[in-house]
Amino acid sequence: MQHAVGAPLPPPQGPGNGPVGWSHQAQHPGHPGPPGPPPPTPPTPGGWSGTAPHHAPGPPARETTGHVQLPPGGPVPLPAPPAEPGTGSATLAVLLIGPAGAGKTTVAKLWASRRRVPTAHVSLDDVREWVCSGFADPQSGWNDHSEAQYRLARRTCGFAARNFLANGISCILDDAVFPDRPVVGLGGWKRHVGPGLLPVVLLPGLEIVLERNAARSGNRRLSDEEVARIHGRMAGWYGSGLPIIDNSTYDVETTARVLDDILARSIASPPAW
Repeated sequence: MQHAVGAPLPPPQGPGNGPVGWSHQAQHPGHPGPPGPPPPTPPTPGGWSGTAPHHAPGPPARETTGHVQLPPGGPVPLPAPPAEPGTGSATLAVLLIGPAGAGKTTVAKLWASRRRVPTAHVSLDDVREWVCSGFADPQSGWNDHSEAQYRLARRTCGFAARNFLANGISCILDDAVFPDRPVVGLGGWKRHVGPGLLPVVLLPGLEIVLERNAARSGNRRLSDEEVARIHGRMAGWYGSGLPIIDNSTYDVETTARVLDDILARSIASPPAW
């Protein structure tokens, strides 16, 4: 069974230990872009100038799939409570948090496939592995390069979630978010997706995640020591106010049903985070 992969263990948040920043110049909306195309050269007699005239593309039609304009500011409002058991037909954004071996990807994929309304599953690790040349291997440890790739993947996933939601499709994301890194972790997801994001923690016992990690291969398999450290830091979610599912004795089907029940309660009474 394919399980969600965890990130290599980043350093705890603290002075001198912050995330790699992105250039303010690159993010500033007023920063001028690259220079436009050069003006066309005069045509030579009997021939083409070799430079096509530059025309700005017109706006896409509203009915074109994928071109619904994303709402500004807080793009994900909290959904209204469903009128039926579970999450029903509510359009919602979910963040499934957990350590390596918790089963995040497997549970998220099943939950999304069993809903009666369109629901997308976006896995952070899948998106990060789109990087082919220069991929920061989790087994090589945590460094500025891997930090930057994780931050970029989170922003990419957040944009994808907003685009799905703007087109009426629910979205569930999965990530190994650490409670001691709120700025780049849970707070980052809230900025990328919106205030209506519903976080749920999947946290089975250590022996379970070690067993599942041992069944992996390739760069998604971490050392037992790394898995144990990640799991230990995830315990910080207890007392955070977020709903936590201990799926040590649950199969995937049961975990997905419990997740749906918890999300329904979160819609009715949102957790403080």
